[in-house]
Amino acid sequence: MSSNQLTVRDVVIQVLRDLGVKTVFGNPGSTELAFLGDWPEDFEYVLGLQEASAVGMADGMARATGRPTFVNVHSAAGLGNSLGNLFTAYKNQVPMVVMAGQQGRSLLSSEAYLAQASLSLMLSGP
Repeated sequence: MSSNQLTVRDVVIQVLRDLGVKTVFGNPGSTELAFLGDWPEDFEYVLGLQEASAVGMADGMARATGRPTFVNVHSAAGLGNSLGNLFTAYKNQVPMVVMAGQQGRSLLSSEAYLAQASLSLMLSGP
């Protein structure tokens, strides 16, 4: 990759800066290492002990400030852990952006633990 080529991470960080969002809530795992590495000094990362609590904290901040929040949850199982709080935030029209990690594409065909090729499969079961 050339030094002037932007990554998805670079673009996400810039969009968050442009929107004035400087706090990221999350419960990270191995799939988020690329996003969390070399964390920008102008951002605060608020660690939740589980995805539901990370979403709950982001929900609370959005309601208290009236501004959008950003939450990063761990892959398929982590997203599943957060669904109850995400649904509540959705029904209450809380301005929140959620990003979920995912296993590398090369691992999807081997059905790696915590990989999820399709969200519809996660929601409907095997």
